[in-house]
Parts: sequence; structure tokens; C-alpha cells
Amino acid sequence: MEYISISQAAEKWGITPRRIQVLCKQDRIPGAARIGYVWAIPKDAEKPSDARVKSGKYIKNTMEDAGNAD
Repeated sequence: MEYISISQAAEKWGITPRRIQVLCKQDRIPGAARIGYVWAIPKDAEKPSDARVKSGKYIKNTMEDAGNAD
């Protein structure tokens, strides 16, 4: 299997190298492996979908909400 670096994947997918590091750490890129301090990403890996909240609607779990759950 051939691997590419984070910077190569960033250029290929059009996102920042830091974002790819986060995706690797979250196990969102199948087959990505950490070799020492470097991530190795399979050459044929596809860009993961963006799972971040885009609607602006965040679910907050506050202490007040927990008290009203009776």
C-alpha cells in the first residue's frame, strides 16, 4: 500500500494540514497510521465528510436543564 504525507493530503483535499492531523487523531481517515511523529495516509483514502455543526444550533447541556428533567 502506498502512503502520502499530511501536506500532500492537504493539497489533494484542499484543507489545512492541521485539520488533517485532527482527522487522523479522531480516526476519521481509514487506514491512517502514526509512524513515530508522522502520520501516513493511504494514497487512495477519500476525504472524510465534514461532521462539524454548520447550522449554528448547538445543544447545551446545562445544570438548569438537568434539573428540569423530572
